[in-house]
Amino acid sequence: MNAPSLMQLAVAKCLDMKTDVSGYDRNREALYHGLTEAGYECVKPQGAFYLFVKSPVESDAGFCEMARAHHILIVPGSAFACPGYVRIAYCVAYDTITAALPGFKKLMEEVKNLPA
Repeated sequence: MNAPSLMQLAVAKCLDMKTDVSGYDRNREALYHGLTEAGYECVKPQGAFYLFVKSPVESDAGFCEMARAHHILIVPGSAFACPGYVRIAYCVAYDTITAALPGFKKLMEEVKNLPA
């Protein structure tokens, strides 16, 4: 329905405001490049705050469990109708992303050493 009148007044005052999205872009670039350099397959997102990465193991949920052992929280893509992928949010502090990248690298090395 319609927004309450108080909210309409607040929104009217914000119409000419600009939003600085450079922090999200910085996070996106760091995460995308860090993951692709570590061997992950993903498409660089053009919007939102999430990166969908192809799970390097058959089970996206299983991969998320493996990631937890490296203190990385990711969500199975099957929860978003994208089985075989995982969703990673990059609407976090830049330091959170840079701190997670070594864990993602170790995780990929672990996956490569799994028995076939």
